[in-house]
Amino acid sequence: MRKVLTVGVFDLLHIGHVELFRRAKALGDYLIVAVQDDEWILKFKPDAQTVNNTAERCYMVKVIKYVDEVVVYKDIQSIVKEVDFDVLVTGPDQNHEGFERAVRWCEENGKETVVLPRTEGISSSELKRHIKAL
Repeated sequence: MRKVLTVGVFDLLHIGHVELFRRAKALGDYLIVAVQDDEWILKFKPDAQTVNNTAERCYMVKVIKYVDEVVVYKDIQSIVKEVDFDVLVTGPDQNHEGFERAVRWCEENGKETVVLPRTEGISSSELKRHIKAL
């Protein structure tokens, strides 16, 4: 069985997230989605304002048909060492130093890494701006 791992905050779920899960699942047999813990979001993005707490975000992700398992994570460098997977899927904007170290760890430990493009025209940041403007 080929296991795929992807990570993120997944606060305001939208079509881009569902497409990410669909495309990631197509790379294997079993999709694990790691949802970042509230406290750790603020550590990396002090100005971040989530709408939903960790438990709510996990629940929403878990009910999507492409997702087989949901886990909570603190940081990318830790979760790649804690979860059994074969392929790490990231997005083009997930490229900070922590992600670079995680990708290096994957390469050194026989894990495949795949960068999937974003779904054109949609992002959580854009949704938040749109909602504020209403």
